[in-house]
Amino acid sequence: MKTKLLLLFFVVSQISFGQQRTCGMQEHMDKIMFNPVLKKQYEEKQAKFEVEYQKLLNKKASENSLLSPNATIYIPVAVHFPSVSNASDAATKTCFRNLAQSQIDVINADYNAANTDISNWTAASAFYPGVNVGDLDVQFVIATQNHPAGTGIANGTVAVTFGTDFLGGADSDTTWVGYMNFVVRDEGNQILGYSPLGGSPAAGNTVVMNTICFGSGAGCTGYVPQSPYHLGRTVTHELGHFFNLDHTFASNGCNPANANCATEGDRVCDTPRLTFESYGCPAAGSLNACGTLKSLTMNYMDYVNDPCMYMFTAGQATRALAYINTILPEFKPNVLSNTSFLESNFAFYPNPNKGTFNLQFKEVVSDFNVEIFDVTGKMVYINEFYQNSDLVKEIKIQEEISKGIYFMNIKTNDGLITKKIIIE
Repeated sequence: MKTKLLLLFFVVSQISFGQQRTCGMQEHMDKIMFNPVLKKQYEEKQAKFEVEYQKLLNKKASENSLLSPNATIYIPVAVHFPSVSNASDAATKTCFRNLAQSQIDVINADYNAANTDISNWTAASAFYPGVNVGDLDVQFVIATQNHPAGTGIANGTVAVTFGTDFLGGADSDTTWVGYMNFVVRDEGNQILGYSPLGGSPAAGNTVVMNTICFGSGAGCTGYVPQSPYHLGRTVTHELGHFFNLDHTFASNGCNPANANCATEGDRVCDTPRLTFESYGCPAAGSLNACGTLKSLTMNYMDYVNDPCMYMFTAGQATRALAYINTILPEFKPNVLSNTSFLESNFAFYPNPNKGTFNLQFKEVVSDFNVEIFDVTGKMVYINEFYQNSDLVKEIKIQEEISKGIYFMNIKTNDGLITKKIIIE
């Protein structure tokens, strides 16, 4: 009888997940906003984000394009399986590393509009005039170099941990600051995952995922992706929160008096205003939003099943990119193998300097971006170089710049490196 009861409980648990998607972002944010210190940190980061967001919106409007071309942004990732013993055999660890990579493959496709099911938008778009697909031009890469001290991960081995980090249900870990952290653990049968709305790599924040909805494919023992959340789209959804995207159904109501898309709801103007989530697999244009609009049910920030969500909008891509730009200096610059290659082919001089210095490359780099931030994260210089043919490029920050320490990001098609600059 006891065995039958346990089996019944297992079946009921799976049915409850099968009925509807669940996200713990709002509950997680309630805890953050209740803590005065965390609340202040959140508000300060949001203020920086708003500056960057307005800059991208103004740039988009002035150039009459969805987004200006940018060098691909590379983001270092670490994946943590707290309940998988570090003493597991090699085959078990290989399975989990492959599971982690399967999830990275999913988000790389989804965030770059390279997923195969994006083709469904061709027919669906007729219901959503003025809405275009968003593409962030970002690549997530599991870190392989210069792992944190004490983790025991050999150089050249992917940053996938077993049993030693994020124990006790923690949502951050100072050991892993500077990474895009994913933690996969048993969260019960109430939620699929959660993330802060606007995460901080500098604080070691993480996206937390339940064991039944991480990765795609056959999975590993105890970590098998289960239908209808078996395609890795829950991570796409929760990572959207980390990059400051709210649910598409965040509007408080359909009152026209509160219809300012820049300040209400998800604060994205090309997602139809919506007050309720969608579940299951509704047909495109089959559900109404506010006014005469149709619910954008296939959007990653709604609640439909994995096979039925397949796109971000261009407006969401702009908002997410603005947040990525805001937190980009927080990511570690020397943990990806392509970073090692870049650093060996790049130098700058003099340093210290008075705001003017030279970038020197061993080989010509045709396309690259240069961004310089002060210690508060304020951008003081940005330039995008295209079809460059010079081995040496002079950078002049501005006529007058305060003495102090600054950080420079150089982004190329091969990756991202960050250097410290001293202005004297």
